Amino acid sequence: MKSKTKKRKIRYDRIIIFLGIIVFIVLCFTYILNIKISNIYVSGNEYLTEQQIIEIAGISDYPSTLQNLSFQIIERLKNDILIKDSKVVKKGFTKVYIEVEENRPLFYYEYNSKTVLLDGQTVSDKYSVPTVINYITDSCYDDFVTEMSKLDKQILSRISEIKFYPNEVDDNRFFLTMNDGNYVYVNISTFNKLNKYITILESLPDKNGILYLDYGNNFEIIE
Repeated sequence: MKSKTKKRKIRYDRIIIFLGIIVFIVLCFTYILNIKISNIYVSGNEYLTEQQIIEIAGISDYPSTLQNLSFQIIERLKNDILIKDSKVVKKGFTKVYIEVEENRPLFYYEYNSKTVLLDGQTVSDKYSVPTVINYITDSCYDDFVTEMSKLDKQILSRISEIKFYPNEVDDNRFFLTMNDGNYVYVNISTFNKLNKYITILESLPDKNGILYLDYGNNFEIIE
């Protein structure tokens, strides 16, 4: 007797369900991929505007939040000379928080008409920072930039002009013109004393004068 071959019945309902699941997954993925950034918050900036930082980050048109991962935004921000470091956090999936540490301007160097930044790099733009009015020797320049970078921003804003002022005794001496009408002598080894400038003034007569921080804390009143 010949055995009968059973024909397997195609379950079209299962195929339809399977295809439906695939289509649903694809639609969900497409939807998620197209969810856009809804809000951008920027902090830590002073010299760059919020809009400039958003443009540097490459998200000015509020693109897909999935395609713009935090590390990608950080990499873009690294490319700008005025940004030293940044931190990017996403909250609620569509909100982006950007915190930057600026490579802030330290002083304007008239010798080459450049603004010197925190890390020693230079830019052509001019900012509201102290102006170095003459040439600083190569042997002293790098140390000067380092010491300037250590000054509190509050103190830096009080300095109007800086003149490299070496003499026969001290070859790394500087003469500072302050915005409050005082003058200060300082050298590389005593530069850190400037961070106590406000405290020092409180102990001095309420008159303009010359403060000698290069050696001691002598104050000479200008008559």
